[in-house]
Amino acid sequence: MGRFGKWLGGSLGFAMGGPIGGLLGFIVGSVIDSATVTTSAYSSSDYSTTPGDFGVSLLVLIAAVMKADGKVVKSELDYVKQFFIRQFGSSSAAQATIILRDLLNKDIPLKDVSQQIARNMDYSSRLQLLHLLFNVSLADGVAHPSELDVIEKISGYLGISSTDFVSIKNMFVPETDSSYKILEIERSASNDEVKKAYRRMAMKYHPDKVSHLGEDYKKAADEKFKKVNEAYEKIKKERNMP
Repeated sequence: MGRFGKWLGGSLGFAMGGPIGGLLGFIVGSVIDSATVTTSAYSSSDYSTTPGDFGVSLLVLIAAVMKADGKVVKSELDYVKQFFIRQFGSSSAAQATIILRDLLNKDIPLKDVSQQIARNMDYSSRLQLLHLLFNVSLADGVAHPSELDVIEKISGYLGISSTDFVSIKNMFVPETDSSYKILEIERSASNDEVKKAYRRMAMKYHPDKVSHLGEDYKKAADEKFKKVNEAYEKIKKERNMP
């Protein structure tokens, strides 16, 4: 497959149209090897998100988050590159960085782009997008308020529920009772309610929910699943639950 084609998974659907397609018009014929990356008609009723659509959406939203404070410094690009290396390997990281640098020079219509994604991407994939955005934003160990604000806006535009947003945010920016917030329950919940919440969240964040995106993204989804388990174990320990 072409240089970027392998990481994209060989296909692009909804990302080739609308505002995202407008942003990425420069890629076709230059970065992507058109002989190996296919495009396909995509209907909003089709919720089989392709790795290509997900990867492009992720890059566009990462660019929007990085531009949030009005400046992009080399250290941020380095952090993002290292993030991609850890998640997807050095070859994919180099390919993604090329496109990201170009996106950072463009004006990104955040609401339009996010709503395009919301219309065409399944909910589990959108949750994974949100998780990866937090992951990238906190890659330098600092919670930048402007970036967190943009991620919250993106979450709303993506149609992510407020409880799911708070759950994922607390995996990265712990608040009071963060373990309970990750499980989307109150501290006053009974032990039985805690167990039910754990089973519900473990199912919601299970890596198999994004298996259609391929092994790279499924591996990245393990982090959410582990955070749910850690939150549950912490609550069990606090309560001396069996």
